[in-house]
Amino acid sequence: MKYCVAMVAACPFPGNWGTPGAIREMSQELAALGHSINVVTYPFGEDLPVGAVKIRRPNYRRRKHRALHSGPSLEKLLLDVLLVFELCRVIRRERIEIIHAHNYEGVLVGIIAKLLTGTRLIYNASNLMADELPSYGFIRPAFAARALARLLDWIVPKFPDHFITVSKELSDALSARGVPDSRISLIPCGISPEMFANPKPERLRERFKLGDHPMVMYTGINSPLQRIDYLLHAFALVLQHEPAALLMVVSPLEKDPDLERNRSLSRTLGISASVIWVEGQTLAELSDYLDLATVTVIPRPDVPGHPIKLLNSMAAGKATVCFAGAAKGVEHMRDAFVVADHDWTQLGNAIVTVLRDPALVERLGSNARKTVVENFNWKQLCAKIESTYEAVMYPSSVKHRQNEISAAVPEPSSVTAQQLHNTPITEESRKIRAEA
Repeated sequence: MKYCVAMVAACPFPGNWGTPGAIREMSQELAALGHSINVVTYPFGEDLPVGAVKIRRPNYRRRKHRALHSGPSLEKLLLDVLLVFELCRVIRRERIEIIHAHNYEGVLVGIIAKLLTGTRLIYNASNLMADELPSYGFIRPAFAARALARLLDWIVPKFPDHFITVSKELSDALSARGVPDSRISLIPCGISPEMFANPKPERLRERFKLGDHPMVMYTGINSPLQRIDYLLHAFALVLQHEPAALLMVVSPLEKDPDLERNRSLSRTLGISASVIWVEGQTLAELSDYLDLATVTVIPRPDVPGHPIKLLNSMAAGKATVCFAGAAKGVEHMRDAFVVADHDWTQLGNAIVTVLRDPALVERLGSNARKTVVENFNWKQLCAKIESTYEAVMYPSSVKHRQNEISAAVPEPSSVTAQQLHNTPITEESRKIRAEA
């Protein structure tokens, strides 16, 4: 069966980072499978191909694309209200059968539309409010933000007809809030591996005069949630052992609002001469930048969702060093180098270890690419999403078994995520964590 779906993306769309990028690739593949996909989104986005996907935007006086920072804002609250009206119009006009909502803003918009129209709602959960809302500083004092986040995490699970989670942590969190396992499908984020097949890094190598320096790379926004401070402290340690190394921080935002704070920290640490800051990286350039990297790093710990940047690095065949909380679907020393959450000294030592071992770089990168192709290809994952659509539309006639729909994603083993979480962190890392 093919369905008419409203994909709710409460963000600029299309976009080439994080959730907007994942929604674009998922929507394209579902449309290619024959579903009518209507992305209901903000009034602006980047000029990126979307295939047969139809984009529906509310009327808004400021339609020109511009970057919005990560996290809540007054303007986003207005845009979300407009999305409710647009979603209800699209449901009536296009005879929508399923609302497929992403992230908290999207599901809140979807819940209101469901109550007004009776349309079935699937929530594609990639985060918990308790993990993110307090970090943005939008609601003060902080205890009020934490209280609101806990309230949202309690209320939201009561309304969707079904949940797609991108990690076991999110599935467990929903189960703990009383959602039956029969209403939860574990389907991780995916990637289109062909995007990384033919990189052309020469132009970038010449632009930044990189020579043959070992390159440590982070690709993503500079939000405090991403813990670039951990990365910078770790890289200061790296320079003590590998003084020729360079760190490149590549942001897809044209004017990343949090970049200057991190740049200031690099000056304080005395490493600014070895750090290259990039803004406005386009989707077409992503594979070119990643091809420059000797090792990629994901410095965010305690990630409840599935980091898109991890999938990007894996698809590019890169050796990645990350915290245990970000190690979704990878195994320590098989397709990533995994260290205990929040311990930036271990992060720095791991980077040094990888930089000094070309055979390890090759093995981790090759295995990572293989893992992505086998387990995180959108073509395979969208078949599971189709099964979820079928189960939501015909719950009484479809035998919906969790183990058939949930993706077979290996949990970190050898040195497991839980073991790494239990590893004591160093005193220096504990101080940085306390100051954050």
